[in-house]
Amino acid sequence: MQTYIYPPLSEWKNLIQRPVQKAEDLQNIVLTVFEDIKNEKDKALIDYTKKFDKADLTNIRVTADEIETAIASVSEELKQAIQIAASNIEKFHASQKESKNIIETTEGVNCWREARPIENIGIYIPGGSAPLFSTVLMLGIPAQLAGCKSITLCTPPDKNGNINPAILYTANLIGIKNIYKVGGIQAIGAMTFGTETIEKADKIFGPGNQYVTAAKQVAQNFGVAIDMPAGPSEVLVIADTTSNPEFVAADLLSQAEHGSDSQVILLTTDENILQQTLSQIENQLTQLPRKSIASQALLQSRGIILNSIEECIAFSNLYAPEHLILAIENAENYTDSITSAGSVFLGNFSCESAGDYASGTNHTLPTNGYSRNYSGVSLDSFVKKITFQKVTEKGIQNIGPSIEKMAEAEELFAHKNAVSVRLKSLNSQNNTIIKDEKF
Repeated sequence: MQTYIYPPLSEWKNLIQRPVQKAEDLQNIVLTVFEDIKNEKDKALIDYTKKFDKADLTNIRVTADEIETAIASVSEELKQAIQIAASNIEKFHASQKESKNIIETTEGVNCWREARPIENIGIYIPGGSAPLFSTVLMLGIPAQLAGCKSITLCTPPDKNGNINPAILYTANLIGIKNIYKVGGIQAIGAMTFGTETIEKADKIFGPGNQYVTAAKQVAQNFGVAIDMPAGPSEVLVIADTTSNPEFVAADLLSQAEHGSDSQVILLTTDENILQQTLSQIENQLTQLPRKSIASQALLQSRGIILNSIEECIAFSNLYAPEHLILAIENAENYTDSITSAGSVFLGNFSCESAGDYASGTNHTLPTNGYSRNYSGVSLDSFVKKITFQKVTEKGIQNIGPSIEKMAEAEELFAHKNAVSVRLKSLNSQNNTIIKDEKF
């Protein structure tokens, strides 16, 4: 890790920069694959799966027999762990349901909002060296709670055409039935356009490499929504003299092992904590199976000493991390000062891994500084909100004149007339009643 001692505010802009990725003409690659999928559908998926994943498939849909075999091969200990995580995730996301709340804004004018599920959801789950079955829980559970009609899950097969058993077990546990052996750009293309086998999605969720990320961005040009912009994983830890350097090092490495393009940041007010943490990183790194990946990530990571916890919070808000750990005394006292972070972990025992797996919060979070303007995935990500209003005769009489004046000022006279004809009708009725009463 690169270290910086009391850098002045003028240097912070450079210190918050993420690693620059190698530029590739990904959009042209994505558009070529998308065009093939649009024209050749399942055939293109099978061809690209053979080309990129070295799997020779005749059927891209996971069968019931494959699911049963996978379930049998997952250990009972892992099944129990997944079930505990699923229960906590379901509890937290179920609490996000909103009830209808009718507001009378003016006498005779009632307004409210109701949620409707996004009907067709596409979920992408990376395979390879880190098959993220935990992401199946994070995306599938809120989709089910929201009432989404159709959930499609795509994940790349290994060279033998098999899907990681834990992914299949987890998908089956939460009721996802439409599972396909498709990865990379071709998976996003399939969910963007639909094929003979895979249903077109209204919104696509899930992490992936730079090709998947580029494909999701291009998918938006074809009328498909995505969860959020994505980038390499990251964590920022703020530590003081009460922190445990062994814990801090473990938290930093837990994100560094995600990928060589990940970045981890340590902010502290104490030079001894920085040095002890660096020593712990060196010791723990040797024990990691993915140490070569973590080592590459550490080359572009930083340990920074600042003057106060308040300065550390200010730096963090500027960096806008995906994950923020406050390994400090009385961490709860600083929560109001946090303005930009995907998910925050308070205290020495709130490790980021808890949020990744089993605490209940969602681990699909904005990276690359996007926590300044994006939220992590929640139940709201799987619904759309529709507003309703009911205006009575009294209501249109109360707000009608204001509408007429505003519409006229904007020179939208048809808008004005839509109110005027109603007010005229009511005035006519009232005049008729008055005349009838005279007789």
